[in-house]
Amino acid sequence: MSAKVLERFPAGAPRGSWPAEEYAAARRAEGEPATVVMDLNSDAFLVVVERQEENGRA
Repeated sequence: MSAKVLERFPAGAPRGSWPAEEYAAARRAEGEPATVVMDLNSDAFLVVVERQEENGRA
């Protein structure tokens, strides 16, 4: 499986602000199975959707 990045958000959001989670929740409300993951190398939260492999390839 591979993932498609829908949006990235810097990890330094103001306290009490969760923009990546809010964005992912809005995508889920539209029927897209979005998830938030942390990219430690870029210090950012990524909103991703998993892509299923087609014909054995990603």
